[in-house]
Amino acid sequence: MIEHIGPQLFNGLVLGAFYAIVALGLSLIMNLTGTINMAHGSFMTLAGYLAYTMVLRKVPFGWALILAPLIAVLVGIIVERTLVRPLYKREPFYSLLMTFGLSLMAEEAFRLIWGPNGVPFSPPPALAGAASLGFMQFPTFRIFIVVVLLIAIAALALFLTRTRFGLRLRAAVQDTEMIAALGTNTQVLYAVNFSLGIFLAGIAGVLAGGMLGLSPTSGNALLMPAFVTVIIGGMGSLFGSIVGGLLVGIAISMTTLFIPAASEVSMYVLMAIVLLVRPRGLFGEEGIFG
Repeated sequence: MIEHIGPQLFNGLVLGAFYAIVALGLSLIMNLTGTINMAHGSFMTLAGYLAYTMVLRKVPFGWALILAPLIAVLVGIIVERTLVRPLYKREPFYSLLMTFGLSLMAEEAFRLIWGPNGVPFSPPPALAGAASLGFMQFPTFRIFIVVVLLIAIAALALFLTRTRFGLRLRAAVQDTEMIAALGTNTQVLYAVNFSLGIFLAGIAGVLAGGMLGLSPTSGNALLMPAFVTVIIGGMGSLFGSIVGGLLVGIAISMTTLFIPAASEVSMYVLMAIVLLVRPRGLFGEEGIFG
């Protein structure tokens, strides 16, 4: 049993990185606009299927990893402008219902276009096999996933803390009316913010498809753990989403090793413990975006 702890712990970190990047997208959208985007998983699935189709048409996997999320962003912008934006001034309950209905429609559309059954989406040959980490052998594609997700998270952090537009996004979360009074087009901020969240979801969707395969419900399967991650980390905290995702991933992975039947319950137990100690989450009082 002991020799399995290392690989399982690394699996938990990979899983946690997925949850973290999806949670970052959810947190970006919720904190600026108040939108509870239940269709977030559908954008993940869309990007995964688009990348799968590109690879079938001989597009290199690296290009598919970039282009598929960008196409999902274009779809997301259309959704934001036509369906989500009219609900910004209303209670979050309305956006929750609308995006939930949108996710059901998207799921049926995926079934009609790509079929009701899952499709195999294997990683490229260059990323197949296993690499030695010194103390164990680990799939090369999962190491690639960790590297890509770390780059995406670091790039988002730099954008939010080192660019003028990113600083305006953070300021808009604090006081949208003041930012608008200073001459900033808040509608553009909303659109860019929504696009960032979808782009992160798209990257996660492509990578998850290469690791787990694709089905019409594959993105939604990662959505609930991502919401739990946001709650554990604390609303509005970039760092909290990362820490929360890693904690959830490790909890699920280690519980799978020792008590497989309780693996799905473990993240809810972790959430309950955190909320008992810190009702606003681990980093909820640190401020918006950590």
